[in-house]
Amino acid sequence: MGISQDLNYAYYPGCAAKQIQKEADWSARAVSEKLGITLHEMPKATCCGAGNLQEHDPAAGLAVCARIFSQAEEMGMDIVTICNTCLQTFTFANERLKKEADLLEKINNVLTKAGIRPYMGTIDVKHLIWVMVDDIGVEKVKEQVSKPLNGLKVAPFYGCHAMRPNEVFNGRGGEAPKYLDTLITAMGGESVDYSGKDKCCGFHTMLVQEGTFLKMSGGHSLEAKREGAEIMVSPCTLCDMALGAYQARSEKHLGEKIDLPEMNIAQLVGTAFGIDKKTLGFGRLHQNPSKVFKSRKI
Repeated sequence: MGISQDLNYAYYPGCAAKQIQKEADWSARAVSEKLGITLHEMPKATCCGAGNLQEHDPAAGLAVCARIFSQAEEMGMDIVTICNTCLQTFTFANERLKKEADLLEKINNVLTKAGIRPYMGTIDVKHLIWVMVDDIGVEKVKEQVSKPLNGLKVAPFYGCHAMRPNEVFNGRGGEAPKYLDTLITAMGGESVDYSGKDKCCGFHTMLVQEGTFLKMSGGHSLEAKREGAEIMVSPCTLCDMALGAYQARSEKHLGEKIDLPEMNIAQLVGTAFGIDKKTLGFGRLHQNPSKVFKSRKI
């Protein structure tokens, strides 16, 4: 159990949402406001380490996460994020710190020496889509829909960092994910099933194997389109980059046109809520969804 009450959360958007994927942050804030979720800033929070620090120096990676957890704990709130990589990094760290008392003591000694409040192991970390579906409830979310998606065929792309191992995510991941599908249907859309929906977007191979990355990200988009998708959504800012910002490069690498608009799930939910497209950052998208939305009278 976590410690957040009355839909108040310590908000950790992640580095990408603060810089290159600002539209995901804007949309998350706008949707949260509609739903009565209060996102509290964490001004002293740093990068979570994104798994890279954890691989290079596991102890330092745990200390960085524990420092951020301590801030949320002092605020009396659980953490909400919109980045799958942050979610996984935090969840793995929190799992160990809660279960391994000796490790928690060791990491807290590091924090104390740096003048930082020790972490007591009381917070949980959640994705915003979990809050919408589990904490608020689908029926309550549906009450905010003013512009239903009118059967828009939407391909959900979950992103692997919020999927496995399922036991760490308390059954929220696994081989039969539901959260994106549930929200798409609640907004009046039709969820498109395809084999790549729970696979890796390839983002973390980008700098070392660009060809592999472009084949992975572009391949998922092509498969979804072949199954009838008119648009693709993701709950992860890094997946948004891989599937949206790099789509043109994937087309060139694969020698095939994709032309599948991709956006963050908060942007799609915000659209159904009737939030204006400027607030949702549509002008920052790499594929213009206007034609698709117009065809569905959205």
